[in-house]
Amino acid sequence: MDIPANWTQTIESVDWSQIAKKVEDYGPAISVLRETWSKETLQEMAAGKVFVPDDVLNEAIKKQIPADGNVAAIRLHGQENGRLYVRIETRKKDAVELTGEIKEFCHRGDTSYMVYHVRERNLPGHGLMSWVFSRISLSMAERLVGRIETPEGIPVMIHGNTVRVDCSAALSESDFGKTEFQGHRLLDMVEIDGARPKEGGIELQTKLDVPDDVQDALKNVLKEKAEASE
Repeated sequence: MDIPANWTQTIESVDWSQIAKKVEDYGPAISVLRETWSKETLQEMAAGKVFVPDDVLNEAIKKQIPADGNVAAIRLHGQENGRLYVRIETRKKDAVELTGEIKEFCHRGDTSYMVYHVRERNLPGHGLMSWVFSRISLSMAERLVGRIETPEGIPVMIHGNTVRVDCSAALSESDFGKTEFQGHRLLDMVEIDGARPKEGGIELQTKLDVPDDVQDALKNVLKEKAEASE
C-alpha cells in the first residue's frame, strides 16, 4: 500500500476520535486502529519495516508474567549479528541464558507462527521454554495488532533446539483480529514476512494489504474531515 504524501499530511492533522464519533459505521474499526497504530508505526508498515525496541518487548512480556508462576523475569536483547539474546530468571533465583536466531516469523490471514533456533547444545526445560517463547512471539506481534490476551495452551512444538510457536488462535481472538472495516478483517490487511534481531531490538518485515474499497473509504473520510475544517 503506497501512502501519498498529501494523505500522510492529512492523517497527521486528523482528530481520529471525532471521525469515530461522526462516522458510526467506521467507529469500532477506527477506534481499534487509533489505539493500535501510531502515525510512525503506520509509516513504518507502509515502508515494509517496523522496528520493535528491546524495552517495548520487555515491557510487554513483563505484563504477561504471573505473580505466582515459576518465571520471575524475562529480558530480551537484539544483537547486531542477527541473534536474539534471552535471559530467563526463575523464582528460585536460577537463570537461563541463551542466544539464537528467528528463522521464521510469519502472519498471513489465519496463519501466524514463529520459529526460533537456539544456538546451544541442549534446550533446557521444554515446559519452561514453551511458556517463554509463546510470550516472546505474542509480544512481537503486539506492535502490529495491539494488546493480545494470552491464552493458556498456545501450541508450541520443540524439536531438538528448534521451537515453533503457533500464534494463530491468539491473534484471531484479539480485538484487532475480531474487528472488520468495510467487511474486511483488519487482521487480513497486515502481513509479516520475517523478523531480524538488530542491536537494541527486532525489525519486522511487514506488508500492508489494504483492499481498494477500504483505501477509498479512508481517503473519503479523511478528505471530508479536512474540508470541514477549512
